[in-house]
Amino acid sequence: MIFVNRSLALEKIKCFGFDMDYTLAMYKSPDYEELAFALLLEHLVSIGYPHEILAYKYDPTFPTRGLVFDALYGNLLKVDSHGNLLVCAHGFRFLKGAEILHYYPNKFIQRDDMKRFHILNTLFNLTVPSLAEAHLYACLVDFFTNCSRYVNCDTGYKHGNLFMSFRSMFQDVREAMDSVHLSGCLKEKTLENLEKYVVKDPRVPLLLSRMKEVGKVFLATNSDYNYTDAIMSYLFDFSDGDKQAETPQRPWRSYFDLIVVDTRKPLFFAEGTVLRQVNTDTGKLRIGTYTGPLQHCAVYSGGSSDVVCDLLGVKGKDILYMGDHIFGDILKSKKRQGWRTFLVVPELARELQVWTEKSELFEELRSLDLFLAELYQHLDSGSSERPDISSIKRRIQKVTHEMDMCYGKMGSLFRCGSRQTLFANQLMRYADLYAASFINFLYYPFSYLFRAPPVLMAHESTVEHGRLDVGEAGTALAPWLAQHGHPGQQVGGRGLRSRRAEESQHQQPDAGGVLCPLSPPPPFQVAGVRRDSSGEEEDDGEA
Repeated sequence: MIFVNRSLALEKIKCFGFDMDYTLAMYKSPDYEELAFALLLEHLVSIGYPHEILAYKYDPTFPTRGLVFDALYGNLLKVDSHGNLLVCAHGFRFLKGAEILHYYPNKFIQRDDMKRFHILNTLFNLTVPSLAEAHLYACLVDFFTNCSRYVNCDTGYKHGNLFMSFRSMFQDVREAMDSVHLSGCLKEKTLENLEKYVVKDPRVPLLLSRMKEVGKVFLATNSDYNYTDAIMSYLFDFSDGDKQAETPQRPWRSYFDLIVVDTRKPLFFAEGTVLRQVNTDTGKLRIGTYTGPLQHCAVYSGGSSDVVCDLLGVKGKDILYMGDHIFGDILKSKKRQGWRTFLVVPELARELQVWTEKSELFEELRSLDLFLAELYQHLDSGSSERPDISSIKRRIQKVTHEMDMCYGKMGSLFRCGSRQTLFANQLMRYADLYAASFINFLYYPFSYLFRAPPVLMAHESTVEHGRLDVGEAGTALAPWLAQHGHPGQQVGGRGLRSRRAEESQHQQPDAGGVLCPLSPPPPFQVAGVRRDSSGEEEDDGEA
C-alpha cells in the first residue's frame, strides 16, 4: 500500500528517479546492521578504546531512526517536531522526571544547535547504517558509565589526568564511520556474501521495465561505480532460471536512461560537483568535465540535479524521486528542485502490524482523553472545584509506555503515545508519497491519482458542522451570526459526517490486490492539500 501526503497524478510524471542503497537495494536487517556495528567496534579498539567494548552485540530491538544524539550530555533523545522531549536514554538507562529536568529544565531542546544535537535519520548514512551508529553511542555510554576505572561527569568521563567528553566520543564514532567507508571494508564484506546482506526481488526488473515504457528512468546514488555495478548486477541477474522472474535477462544498465554515481547528496541538489564520464570497463573516471549529450547506457560521476534535468529534458515536477534519506534524498530534492518525492520506510511493515494488533491501546488512550475532557465539562472560570486527574494521568503514561514497548525499546518511529515524532513530521512535510517499498507501485496503474485525504485543524475536527448557539460564538460575533447564520454549518448541502462517509468508500488496492481505505491509519496522519485560484492542487508550503 502507498500512503499519500500530497495528491499526485501518476500520469503527469515523466521521469522516475531512484536512489540505490535501501531503495532499489534493500539490505537485510538485522544482519547488515550487525556487520556495520562489529566493524565500527573494531576500528574504535584499534584507535585506543578498551577491548571490553567488543563484548557488545547489536540489539535490533533498541534503536530506531529519527533519534537525536546530544553531544554535550551523551543522551539519545526522541523528540517531536518542536524539540519537546518524548524519550531520553543515557546508555541503555531511560531517564525519568527529575533526571530529565536536570539535563533539560524545560524538557525541550534547540534543534537548530547542530553542533550539539545530531539527528540520526537515515537508514544508510552515506557511510554505514545509522541504526548501528545509534546503538553504538548507547553501548559506549553504557560501558564507560558502569566501568569502575572511569569517573562519571555530566559531560563525559575522567580517568586519571585524562578527560573524554561525549563530544569527542561522537567525533570518534563519526571518524570510525568515515574510516569504515573509505577503507571499503563494509562494502567488501557485503559483496563477499550478497545473499546474506542484500534482498533480491524478481519484481524489480519488471517494475522498472514498465516504468521505462511510460517515462524516463534514472539512478542517482552516492555509491561509487564498482560497488553500484556489483549490487545492481546481483539485483538484475536471474540467469539461474528463477521462475519468478517475468522479464527477459538483460544488462542492468539498460533499465535506465541515465546513471549517475558518486553524487555526494545532498550537495547534488545544490551546486553539485563536476560531471565526469565513467569508463565502465575499468571503473575509472575520464578526465575533464562531460559537456556532451546523453549517451545510451553511459555512466556518469558527480554532477547535480540541474544536470540531470538538462540531460533528460525534464523539469521539477515532472520527476518523482524515490529514496530512503529524509534529508539527503527527500527534503533537499523537494525544497531546492520541486521534485515530487517518495520516501521508502521499511519500518512501516512492522509499524502497521503493531498498529493493527494493538489498536485497543490507542483506543484506550483516546477514551482517557475524552474522560479527562468530561471532568471539566461543567466547570468555567468561576468554578473553585479542582478535579483530581492524577490517576488518569498515570494511566495515560502507563498506556503510552505499553504502546511504545510494542514497537521496541525506543518505541515507534512515528509517535510516542498521542504525540508524533520529529521523523513523522518531516515525512508528512516533505514526502508526497511513502511506503515500505517502491515495489508497491507495481500494483497501481500509471494513470492512478494518489489523492490526499483532507486534514482537519483542531477547531474543524472538534466542532461539528451545524448551527452553533449564538452565545457560544462570543459577543463580538453575535449580531453578525444572528443576521447571517453560522458560516460553517453546511458545505454544498453536505455536512461533515456525510462527506466522511463518502471518503471512507474511496478505496485503493494494496500490494496484494485487497481494497484498503485511501487514508492511512490514525498514527500516520497525512498533510493537507491547498488549492490555488484555478482549482488545481499545489504542494504544501515548505518554508
